[in-house]
Amino acid sequence: MTTRPEARAHDRGMETMSLAAYGPWQHGPWQHGDGPGWWPVIPLAFGLFWLLLLGGGGYLLWRRTKTPARAESVLAERYARGEIDEEEYRERLAVLRS
Repeated sequence: MTTRPEARAHDRGMETMSLAAYGPWQHGPWQHGDGPGWWPVIPLAFGLFWLLLLGGGGYLLWRRTKTPARAESVLAERYARGEIDEEEYRERLAVLRS
């Protein structure tokens, strides 16, 4: 009994594919109908990491731009109440803006 060369090549490929299914890697938590295991946690953790990183960076930028305006308003309030004179006000304002 002779077989065609195409059939033999096809059989050889199927044999290779079936052999690839066996080995030490077949005993994971997702094999043999045990369910997906913990792999869905990885994409969620990755997304949470980037959300925290970008959110933290945005917060720091927002806080940095907000702080000098608040310091200037406090300085202006102290000047308006008469706690500091004009010379001290201008000196401190120059330091804040530098």
